[in-house]
Amino acid sequence: MSKIEQSWYQPVSLITILLLPLAALFWLISTLRKWLYTCGILTQFSSKTPVIVVGNISVGGNGKTPFVLWLHAHLTQQGLSVGIISRGYGGHAKQYPLLVDHNSTTLEAGDEPILLYHRLQCPIAVGPNRQQNIELLEQTSAIDVIISDDGMQHYKMARSIECCIVDSARQFGNGLLMPAGPLRETKKRLKSVDLVIENGGNNPQRYNLQPAALKSVLNNSMLTEPILTAHAVSAIGNPLRFEQSLQAQGITLVSTHHYRDHYAYTADDFTQFGDENVLMTEKDAVKCSAFAKQNWYYLPVDAQPTDSVINKLNSLLKDKGILNGL
Repeated sequence: MSKIEQSWYQPVSLITILLLPLAALFWLISTLRKWLYTCGILTQFSSKTPVIVVGNISVGGNGKTPFVLWLHAHLTQQGLSVGIISRGYGGHAKQYPLLVDHNSTTLEAGDEPILLYHRLQCPIAVGPNRQQNIELLEQTSAIDVIISDDGMQHYKMARSIECCIVDSARQFGNGLLMPAGPLRETKKRLKSVDLVIENGGNNPQRYNLQPAALKSVLNNSMLTEPILTAHAVSAIGNPLRFEQSLQAQGITLVSTHHYRDHYAYTADDFTQFGDENVLMTEKDAVKCSAFAKQNWYYLPVDAQPTDSVINKLNSLLKDKGILNGL
């Protein structure tokens, strides 16, 4: 994490003050852009398939991916065919939009879409142009609903439901817009969101992350014997939550190593650990399987929303005509 990012979650510092003019400019540009879409001066793209956006108003590490996994399962259980679109941050394919398949790599599609595909085996389209992503899904798959992994601020894309994920521990940092703070939009934006969900905490509208058994990075087999000590490696927005989950399982962390979110690992990053145990997140694991050792493991996590979240979501699905008779 850079010094600027660290300043977002600390008392106001000189760095914060120096960045305030840029934050004001960011506010001006983003507000003007939103107003242009609201007034119809800029035209939205409306797809024939309902779109559910899972996003946030702050950058990094809020926990969107576990909720997307749960949401896909919930919608599928109601008999809906679900597709997913993603920006594919960190990926660099020769051509977009890209339809993810078993041959796709994190270098092409980014880490989160590959994780989602490995877990769900559902249609996933990746690329910077969300309209093209949606059109590709509609052309290649019979889908009833599309989940947009992120995209709350992409006002060109019309949406049926907005779900905003908030990290209960970090909340909104210093409450300032980028780059002086972590916010993409002011907290007033939450008033227009259909469903605000906290990741952890005590809010009735929340979900808790439930860690599963450790799995091999090399072949996804489940760990059969407990690990006592290991090195923790992560390239996510909020590594502390991951490390606390490992410690809660009685694992002593010999060392912790943090890389920037979506970091592209190489085998050289792990030479320092020799043949000792290495633990990482599932998002890290999809980038390391090609050069992993036998004693490298990842921690899968699943979202468990409260009844309040589920009931509110079901009501929205009916109100928007996405699901009838629920």
